[in-house]
Amino acid sequence: MNLDHVFVCGNPALDFAATLRARRSARFEMFVTPERLGAWYLESGVVDAITPARDSDVRQARAVREAIYELVTARRLGERFGGDALAVVNAAARRPSATPQLTRTGRRTEATSDEALSTVARLAVELLSGPEVPLMKECGNPECTRVYVDRSHGMRRQWCGMDSCGNKIKAAAYRARKKGAPASRAH
Repeated sequence: MNLDHVFVCGNPALDFAATLRARRSARFEMFVTPERLGAWYLESGVVDAITPARDSDVRQARAVREAIYELVTARRLGERFGGDALAVVNAAARRPSATPQLTRTGRRTEATSDEALSTVARLAVELLSGPEVPLMKECGNPECTRVYVDRSHGMRRQWCGMDSCGNKIKAAAYRARKKGAPASRAH
């Protein structure tokens, strides 16, 4: 599995929750170093510049990520929120967040890892209490555990992303159909 961060979920809080991939099987951790955490904050667009993260920032980010995932799953399934997950996300959201500044050339957001994490937690609060809750779906790939916001026409999207999951599933289905199809006869 490659180490590139993927942003297909339609909301940074969902993309953050998806940084532990394949939760039901291989479990692939994206936040293996402070540098990978910092890279996620930059690549996601949550911040434009970030101070170097520490190992303690990675541990905190993982805790908030797991709490977000738990809350997203509960909300998606129509279940009650767990108290521990609520406490973790709300505590992170209460901390100072990344603050955009206006510069001569436009907007720029510089932050510490803690401020970036608070921003992600606040995005999760907004998502989980907002109008897009009914649009949240889990990817149709049984190996994938990403949850995404389905803004497609008729809400017919089945995959977190075509490049990441949709093409794999469609190709496997095609191969299975071809394998099971009778051989064509020459006349």
